[in-house]
Amino acid sequence: MPTVFLKLGRDQRASAGYLWIFAGEIARIEGQVEDGGIVDVRAIRGQWIGRGFLNRNSALTVRLLTFGHEEIDEAFFRRRLQQALAYRQRVLGTARAFRAVYGEADALPSLIVDRYGDVVVMQTLALGMEVRKLLLAGLLSELLQPVAIYERNDPPVRRLEGLPSQTGWLHSAPDGAGLRGEADSLVEIEEGRARLLVDVARGQKTGGFLDQRENRLAVAALCDGAAVLDAFCYTGAFGVQAALAGATRVTGIEISGEAAALAKRTADLNGVGDRCAFTVANAFDELRRLVSVHAQFDVVILDPPPFARGREAVPRALAGYKEVNLRAMKLLRPGGILITCSCSHHVGEAQLLEVVVAASADAQRAVRLIESRGQSRDHPVHPAMPETRYLTCLILEIRPR
Repeated sequence: MPTVFLKLGRDQRASAGYLWIFAGEIARIEGQVEDGGIVDVRAIRGQWIGRGFLNRNSALTVRLLTFGHEEIDEAFFRRRLQQALAYRQRVLGTARAFRAVYGEADALPSLIVDRYGDVVVMQTLALGMEVRKLLLAGLLSELLQPVAIYERNDPPVRRLEGLPSQTGWLHSAPDGAGLRGEADSLVEIEEGRARLLVDVARGQKTGGFLDQRENRLAVAALCDGAAVLDAFCYTGAFGVQAALAGATRVTGIEISGEAAALAKRTADLNGVGDRCAFTVANAFDELRRLVSVHAQFDVVILDPPPFARGREAVPRALAGYKEVNLRAMKLLRPGGILITCSCSHHVGEAQLLEVVVAASADAQRAVRLIESRGQSRDHPVHPAMPETRYLTCLILEIRPR
């Protein structure tokens, strides 16, 4: 087996369970292997570490698949997929909309698989998974028995692997599958009491945000009789859940006209369209305008896109989080509820709490933390890989000082 030897003292993270080997950690590569192929990984003196796939063109050069001496073949991937699906069945029961494979957390690095009813969406974000894409799609078709599998290989991270952007149907035709036609590419799923529409071809990520599912239901339980502002609302899932739980009025802000139109369509589908209104606007600008006209709400939800995609962006991200939280606090009635989220592992719970405290001081508000939540349980965290824990959702009470 071709072997990657790590530099002296650079094997501790991998030996502790970290799955990524960076180019700067590698002393040498022995043996012939094409990029995308399988290599053994050893410490400089030959101690066994694990086995994974190689891409010399990526700064993240090796992604470990196993710490054992397993053969990396079709049977290996079938076992790993079966283990991932068994975990979801254990923690989710009979749910039909969930993340079926969460990359490194399922010991399948760079593979993302989301199920939306009868449609499966797959992402192969590194070369090693990309060259096995059809094998994986075939196994998923066997194990999940979807009507269709859609490839959403358009995230920018693929460029770091030297991979092109690719999207399209991999398995079967979209007729049936709950789709509203191939041109529409919409799937209807159930989430608690709600019926949600997911655009698997044009939506963000794989079409929806399954990682917030449990948080949406927890927030909805606080919205009976409330006027709710849902900033960065995307396709309106938070707001629709709130309306179904008894919110008297939901105001959504979304910069994408297509997403806002889908939010309106989703609200109508659930019979709450008369209580939900969606404004197409930049959330920063609209929050500022709402403060200027002294608008008031009982619940404000902030679920922005990742402000910090890299460590270098953290200072600017923290300034952005502070601004939106400050404006949200000014829009809340005394005793109002603020839900504020960060979906970047570079801005975790401690930093987001610091932002909230700083914003509350500027807004002259008192704040109490009701609950700190994370990503839904179909997005489990790999303890040795902090990158797999990326979502923070704080639920806070805001009062006058």
